[in-house]
Amino acid sequence: MKRLVAKFIPKFLKPPLRKAYHLAYRLAIDLMDRFRKRNSMIPPRSMIFIGDGDFIQIGQEFKNYFIDLANLQPNDRVLDVGCGIGRMAVPLTNYLSPNGEYWGFDIVAKGIKWCVKHISSKYSNFHFFHCDVFNKHYNQDGNILADNYRFPFEAESFDFIFLTSVFTHMLPPALENYLGEISRVLKVGGKCLITFFLLNEESKNLLTAGQSTLDFRYKIDGCLTVSEEDPEGAIAYEEEFVTRLYDKYNLTIVSPIAYGSWCGRVKYLTYQDIIVATKEHTG
Repeated sequence: MKRLVAKFIPKFLKPPLRKAYHLAYRLAIDLMDRFRKRNSMIPPRSMIFIGDGDFIQIGQEFKNYFIDLANLQPNDRVLDVGCGIGRMAVPLTNYLSPNGEYWGFDIVAKGIKWCVKHISSKYSNFHFFHCDVFNKHYNQDGNILADNYRFPFEAESFDFIFLTSVFTHMLPPALENYLGEISRVLKVGGKCLITFFLLNEESKNLLTAGQSTLDFRYKIDGCLTVSEEDPEGAIAYEEEFVTRLYDKYNLTIVSPIAYGSWCGRVKYLTYQDIIVATKEHTG
């Protein structure tokens, strides 16, 4: 029945209708949550704009990846690019020591405001700031192009940098600029962990077979997207293109790449593909 109704909805209306549905669902959940005892560091579900899934469970899952795959240490200085509304920051409050430090920035102002009020107020070594970068999907009124945004940090400032579900919403010029900035502000010997939708022989075969949870079919600027009207809603990249960029920006990929389940794989680590890399020397 849902598929039948969807056929009669114009393409340009589908993204806003989908957003409205998720917002209504989360508002209803918020009403139920008011009758339960809530953790003050978990945002109301109507405010969560970073995708579906259990807020705490996903944050804890990635905290484990940061430690197990990238050897994150309690005293490290950490940068969270695209920190959202604190899903990755919250579990790190119980891992980073007072000598460690967390910095997170995002293009969605309401997420930053919430994190400052509910996280920074309790943990003085956790810092959040808004960057007004344009993104058609998340920040249509942004005044800065991601293609030339410079991270406001000195070179070699961080031991560990991570991006979860950020490059899956960025077009190639922006992705390349951000990867260059990651390399610039990462210390020699430091590591970065970044998630992608990677196109290789296996994932493309599964896409063709209709096994993927995302229908990457539209080619835009050398990448694939699920929507021509909202290209930054979900973006997939050729794995070879990504690995060449890592090499260009002096980032050595730690093998093996941890492939995800998004395309219908039977064996996977998590939903998106994960690349861990090390900066071995100054470029």
